[in-house]
Amino acid sequence: MQLNWKKQERPILALSPMADMTDSSYCQVVRNVVNREITDSRLVVFREMVSSEAVVRGNEKTLGMTEIHPAERPLVQQIFGADPKIMAQSAAFIQENYSPEGIDINMGCPVYKITHNFNGAALMKEPTLATAIVKAMKAVLQVPLSVKMRAGWEDHTECIEFAKRIEDAGADLITVHGRTKKQGYAGTSNREVVAQVKQAVSIPVLYNGDVFTWQDYFEALEQTGCDGVLIARGGLGNPWVFKQIEQKLAGTEPTDVTLQERIAVASEHLDQHLDQYGPERLPSFRKHLSWYFKGVSGFKPYKQTVMTAKERETVVSTLQEFAAQQH
Repeated sequence: MQLNWKKQERPILALSPMADMTDSSYCQVVRNVVNREITDSRLVVFREMVSSEAVVRGNEKTLGMTEIHPAERPLVQQIFGADPKIMAQSAAFIQENYSPEGIDINMGCPVYKITHNFNGAALMKEPTLATAIVKAMKAVLQVPLSVKMRAGWEDHTECIEFAKRIEDAGADLITVHGRTKKQGYAGTSNREVVAQVKQAVSIPVLYNGDVFTWQDYFEALEQTGCDGVLIARGGLGNPWVFKQIEQKLAGTEPTDVTLQERIAVASEHLDQHLDQYGPERLPSFRKHLSWYFKGVSGFKPYKQTVMTAKERETVVSTLQEFAAQQH
């Protein structure tokens, strides 16, 4: 599928990039859940960020993070960095070797280990550097280039002028998360300011922030007037939210998730995770398990077993036992 943000079917639906979460195994599971019900999905997957410096150095782990399984496409690879030349080199390398359908620049991550080197949201304080990065990357890419930003560093309105400069530099699409860097993930996302960004630029704008249900998706579209929505934490342990949105867009009522389906998909995701990382990496899947069963009635007595299990079979058999006890 060729990605063209201006021509992409509206409203756009996308999985947001999330560090340590939107890896290949998770993206494949989201796709599988959607594709089992939707024959012509509009979903676009944004892969977790990778370091431009590490890509250029040829870091083995980082390059492994940029490999794309055919089931994930169309896929946009996110990159972070603060050196225009290095960012351009990394984007060109990824384009040539892995052929993503798009490249995204992280100008929104609020975490200190990213921002202290002028990466992520820190670039919003350096608009001249940010625009130089966009121009350098745009010059070497044949695929669309997008930028994900925050509402601002401290002031929610900073994104308006910043977005204009990013558009002028050549970006094809902008995503705005409605919180400031200072907010982190606390408080609420400011949809009004994202609506102002949409009015201020002519390129497509996606909204991001506080979208946890299919109802939230449509409410965010109405309140911001954006071209689409990127879903982040609302998709963790909940790949069905994308299917439900597509069902509603197709004119059918979204279907609820059964416990059996939840367990089947969590088990499928576990297998994909172990295929990607190896059986010894079972502990790194626990973060996903906690999302899949967050708030699920009756799960508490089984939680410790699955969250401390060292073998795949223990996790799967415990989940099956839990399901059997619910009947």
